[in-house]
Amino acid sequence: MAGYGAVELAAAFRTVRKNTVQVAEDIPESKYDFVAAPGTRSVAELLKHISFSPSLFEDMHRTRRLTTLQGYDFGGFMARAQQADKAPLKKAEIVALLKSDGERFASWLATLTPEFLAETYTDPTGQNAKTRLESLLSPKEHEMHHRGQLMLIERVIGVVPHLTRQMEERMRGHAAAAAAAKA
Repeated sequence: MAGYGAVELAAAFRTVRKNTVQVAEDIPESKYDFVAAPGTRSVAELLKHISFSPSLFEDMHRTRRLTTLQGYDFGGFMARAQQADKAPLKKAEIVALLKSDGERFASWLATLTPEFLAETYTDPTGQNAKTRLESLLSPKEHEMHHRGQLMLIERVIGVVPHLTRQMEERMRGHAAAAAAAKA
């Protein structure tokens, strides 16, 4: 059986981030202030949130190398995250941030050893052990969740998401090949 390790983790994160960057590039800058519903983040805030979020996992696993989340200052992290969401950045700056922060995080993931990924830590109650690998899958999953929101926003503002455009192009190619085979 093939294993899932640092190289695969980094590659998967890069794929997810590449798709997020494409969404960020496809949404017009004039729509970066769009808010889908009261109490939700704007497009720009959502993209900055996506860019900043992996830093939580870097802090826990790289900087502090915690063995328990008991006593971890989640409130302090959330305050820093909210400040990052509110930073006034233009579209080009947000896209550049997504690219650079994404690559920096993926490059670190690629260096992780099997031993490091197998290390365990416990939740804020000091119980429920998880491996670092389990935890480091979370930034990718979190980003995919928010990218789904962004793709719905794309539809609302009149943009066909790039993954849909690619699928439609493949379907047209298959239909053309099938028609040519019949001819």
